[in-house]
Amino acid sequence: MKTTRRLTTALSLLALSVVPDLVAANEPVATEPMSRQTLLKREIQTPPGSSEARVIRVTFPPGFKTPLHTHDGQGPRYVLKGKLRVEDHGQIQVYGAGDVFWETGAEMTVENVSGSDAEMVIFEIAPTH
Repeated sequence: MKTTRRLTTALSLLALSVVPDLVAANEPVATEPMSRQTLLKREIQTPPGSSEARVIRVTFPPGFKTPLHTHDGQGPRYVLKGKLRVEDHGQIQVYGAGDVFWETGAEMTVENVSGSDAEMVIFEIAPTH
């Protein structure tokens, strides 16, 4: 019985000394520090009462142009891929992948001017209905 207990204790200690090495070997090792970059910063006035935040992904086929329209809420837009020609509040800009712009909430159009699908993420804060 003493021999069995000693063998069990020895095996347990061995396992405890090896397990941390096995766990550490399977964990990803960061080779560089995390990077953080502010892409857009803007002070906003939120509407009185309850609001909701929306994150919307939009895909535009090649050559597609939206009709003149507005959104419930202004906010940042992030282009994931392609090139988009945006006319917002009388201003015309072309944005590509990685670009961030502020949509004012005024009447606007968006046109995909690239030869393939374009994608954009809309971050919107709007009054709840």
